Amino acid sequence: MARKYFGTDGIRGRANGVITPELALKVGQAAGLVFQRGDHRHRVVIGKDTRLSGYMIETALVAGFTSVGMDVLLLGPVPTPAVAMLTRSMRADIGVMISASHNAFEDNGIKLFGPDGFKLNDAIEREIEELIDAELHTRLAGSADLGRAKRIESVHARYIEFAKRTLPRHVTLDGLRVVVDCANGAAYRVAPETLWELGAEVIAIGTEPDGFNINRDVGSTAPAALVAKVRERRADIGIALDGDADRVLIVDEKGHVVDGDQLMAVVARSWQEDDRLTQPGLVATIMSNLGLERFLGGLGLSLARTAVGDRYVLEHMREHGYNLGGEQSGHIIMSDYTTTGDGLVAALQILSVVQRQGRPVSEVCHCFDPLPQILKNVRYRAGEPLSQDSVVSAIAQARARLGNGGRLVIRPSGTEPVIRVMAEGDDRGLVNEVVDEVVEAVTKVAA
Repeated sequence: MARKYFGTDGIRGRANGVITPELALKVGQAAGLVFQRGDHRHRVVIGKDTRLSGYMIETALVAGFTSVGMDVLLLGPVPTPAVAMLTRSMRADIGVMISASHNAFEDNGIKLFGPDGFKLNDAIEREIEELIDAELHTRLAGSADLGRAKRIESVHARYIEFAKRTLPRHVTLDGLRVVVDCANGAAYRVAPETLWELGAEVIAIGTEPDGFNINRDVGSTAPAALVAKVRERRADIGIALDGDADRVLIVDEKGHVVDGDQLMAVVARSWQEDDRLTQPGLVATIMSNLGLERFLGGLGLSLARTAVGDRYVLEHMREHGYNLGGEQSGHIIMSDYTTTGDGLVAALQILSVVQRQGRPVSEVCHCFDPLPQILKNVRYRAGEPLSQDSVVSAIAQARARLGNGGRLVIRPSGTEPVIRVMAEGDDRGLVNEVVDEVVEAVTKVAA
């Protein structure tokens, strides 16, 4: 059953287009009512990234939550994983992050966390959606029962201490020159300070947010600036976060970008050696490279695949007892520490392996040679292009051509009107051909 508001990662869209004050108000009221369980005084924590529209959406959410009797604790600009952590730490009934993650500043979004710090499941999101469209005036709080709002001042220090404690006390980053790119986003203060407190020599970029420049030519979706700075400063490692800091990519000392698949491989091998894996393998999505699967197989570990979206990775991890999972894009979930992807914590784990092994990042973080992988996007206006006979036929033919030597993945984006066509295999020429054939078939019916 298609959902009206929620996508694969909360509610997301153009600010004042899809994400309006009216919608934010209703989300606050609906979510507040759903999570009012028991007779205690209910509270919600709200964090945001650095987009200009965050002020508007935050204010509307506050109005919504307080109107149904919930107290609001405002965190200001903090990473998404900080909101998840503080929801639990502050005994809140619900957590909210105002962010569109890696999207440009024009977009924004609303991510919701339950009292356990985990993203909401489909059933609860459907319940909230029904209330968003319902008439709620009879369910609003009485005049004496309205909620209050206040700003929390110690948020950054609490999250920095949490991140540092994911490493053993004896681990320091002494001797490492680290460039960190904060994407002009939510981690622009906490990431550089955490690395500095652990002993690294820190060069920070993407730390001057102005409401408009989040993810603009910086961050994990635009690593060229980080690559240039690593080479310029002859750094040992570069760390690229995205706008809400729930994902990370690494740049080695040679200026090569290391994606989430390689990072998961590094952690999996390290944790296997330390007997820290709760299951003999990890969880990733259908987009992760076949090279990762083969590498893990060589270690006697498995790769469980899910639909795209860190929430689906986490659901599989929880259901089957895994403590490591993630996405090629850099969402790395380590459930021993966090309930969602945490770019800074993942980076610290990689840094600890680098320090322990005493080898360059280019060696530590090159676990396997990825298979050639091609991804192309096709925009569409309406309808369901993937159900058209010509597209179905083209997909079947492409899979037959790849055979057992590759994979083909076609899926609609969960956040924009785009069909993503991805193929990988040992033969780069063949991979290019099958992607182009499928893209051509989709384009003909999507115009």
